[in-house]
Amino acid sequence: MKIDISFLPALAAAFLLVFARVGTMVMMLPGVGELSVPTRVRLTIALLLTAVLLPLHRGAYTLDLNAMGAVLTLLFQELLVGAVLGLTARLAISALQIAGSVVAQQLGLGFVTEIDPTQHQQGMLVGNFLTILGVTLIFATDMHHLAIAALNDSYKLFAPGELPALGDTAALITRVIAAAFKIGIQLAAPFLVFGLLFNLGLGVLSRLMPQMQVYFIGLPLSIVLGLVLLVAVLGAMMGTFTGYIEGVLGELAPGR
Repeated sequence: MKIDISFLPALAAAFLLVFARVGTMVMMLPGVGELSVPTRVRLTIALLLTAVLLPLHRGAYTLDLNAMGAVLTLLFQELLVGAVLGLTARLAISALQIAGSVVAQQLGLGFVTEIDPTQHQQGMLVGNFLTILGVTLIFATDMHHLAIAALNDSYKLFAPGELPALGDTAALITRVIAAAFKIGIQLAAPFLVFGLLFNLGLGVLSRLMPQMQVYFIGLPLSIVLGLVLLVAVLGAMMGTFTGYIEGVLGELAPGR
């Protein structure tokens, strides 16, 4: 009996190309792509997703293994598409860091920083808390399935062999950044009002009682009242955020 295995090189090349798109996105996704997640776990997730998507989209790859330049160009395009998808999700969740920075400043905690596990850099303590909570809610509400759907639908938006339109890609990134900043300010709006009224009250108090050490009274009181306000509005804040992140992921997965 003769077994034809001539298809194996083409299948391996298609697998590597799909893995390039999937692996790049997984590497940049919030929650999954963090350095705190073991490398083997991230690699396993990327390989499993590749194994699932390969049978669905293998026919989209037209390969001539004798033309190495064309294969390398296709590999670069797949890496670029994965980077665009992962970067979009990463930028979207930065809205929580923006909100956390504003909240921390209004509460008087702007000087308290800690390493943000999702950004791998120093960040406001409140922002780190909101970011970790946001990532947890994404997995708790099964919105990470939208990321997988976005990978599947990306073959319609960014077909293999076609370089993503730079204008549309730049417009998408710009729109996501603008929306993240807008949502971040909206989430922190109650604390902007709180900070304005609280500091106005301290200013009036210092004028009425110049001998009082307003700073030593105002800072602890600002932290306590701000934390009480944070507990009161946290549910509404995260509800707004989950709606926003669902819209972003839904835009990447229009077929969902």
